[in-house]
Amino acid sequence: MPYDAPGHADELTDELRARWNETIARAFASQKDALKKRFFTLDAGELRNPFSTDAIKWPGDPGKPAFCVGEANAQALSDWGLTGRRAVQLEYCEYMVLTARDATGALRPKRVEITTEFREFWACVAMHDPDKVRAMATDVLGAEPSWRELYGVADPHALSAEEREIAFGHTCAGHGNDRRLRVAGVPAQPTGRLNMQRALFMTHPINGIDDLIYVAIFGAHAYCVAPRDERRQAGGDDVFSAFKVTHLACNHADPTISLGVYDLVYQARGAQVAFQNPLGMYIREPNLDVFSHDGGRVPDDWVRFSRGRPGSYMRLEFGPPDDHEAFLDDITLSLGASEQPLTGGYQLLRELEIGPLMQAGEAEPIAEDEWELLEPAPGTIACDDAESCRAVRDLLVRYEAERQGREAPRTMPEPPKP
Repeated sequence: MPYDAPGHADELTDELRARWNETIARAFASQKDALKKRFFTLDAGELRNPFSTDAIKWPGDPGKPAFCVGEANAQALSDWGLTGRRAVQLEYCEYMVLTARDATGALRPKRVEITTEFREFWACVAMHDPDKVRAMATDVLGAEPSWRELYGVADPHALSAEEREIAFGHTCAGHGNDRRLRVAGVPAQPTGRLNMQRALFMTHPINGIDDLIYVAIFGAHAYCVAPRDERRQAGGDDVFSAFKVTHLACNHADPTISLGVYDLVYQARGAQVAFQNPLGMYIREPNLDVFSHDGGRVPDDWVRFSRGRPGSYMRLEFGPPDDHEAFLDDITLSLGASEQPLTGGYQLLRELEIGPLMQAGEAEPIAEDEWELLEPAPGTIACDDAESCRAVRDLLVRYEAERQGREAPRTMPEPPKP
């Protein structure tokens, strides 16, 4: 399983590359054996006559909030700073909006930082090579962080590898649903400022490699609807309803990955699928034609890709640099007859796509005993039902209460009646 650093963004020693591949292998081993069919492999080198595909991609904006509380509220929740990032940015894409004060002293959005980098990779490097992870962070942040900012200690070299993993988890990475880290007391989300005030890499436990592998191998099956003589390809409602995982249908990423892999298996009657080396989550070029500034194109240096090579970038900074007088909301987003200022990351993410690069290869045809017959779904999956939307609607209540609380001091009381 020869996976290099995601996006080829970093040069790895042989030992560090081996540690990274061990991390990926553990994520695969954690999946239930019943899900592991011959139609998926972790090693793209095993594929016969392989071909690459970048068709498995989706819009970067969070899908679930729009189903539950509508587009305007979804934008408000997604752009709600660190709270929104940690609550609803679940499409293997996280962002933060950096702000600055204009000439009048008003606080305004300056630019958006977007990352699709896996916490597992950063945690792996932090565990085994502190100097390397410090250099990576310096490249992203533009200034070298202290050891305390990265690990919460004065010298991580004095710690064991396991102690470094725990320390880095507390400060920068969170526990990623790793049982070992939870037992060690690492919180779900980091407590240090580096990955709270900036989007250093993804931290939400759902945006992890184990979840990516799960939805991929979930789709790598010979599903069908109706018996042999009338066999047809199953739809998303059929697949997710049959296994009682209808929540997977209500995001952008999960159904796109599962059904994209399934389509490769079904259409080729048994193709084997793998992640292309290097395994990563990559940002496609945004639709820049819908953005303008002062009536012209957004300047090239306001769109800065990094952390990867062309076609496999994992970081995007969008907006004016610090030394420019313009702000993010000076950029206009034109959609049809509508024009609106660009005020946050949600609008931008709707105009770009993300996804892994994958490969498929020839395999033995699907045998009769490999077909998995599913009952047709009883109906279309409802992504706006009260139960599945409870957390999003509760979040909206919190958002509205905080907004009202902030507005209250500026509201003058009514004068007393005579």
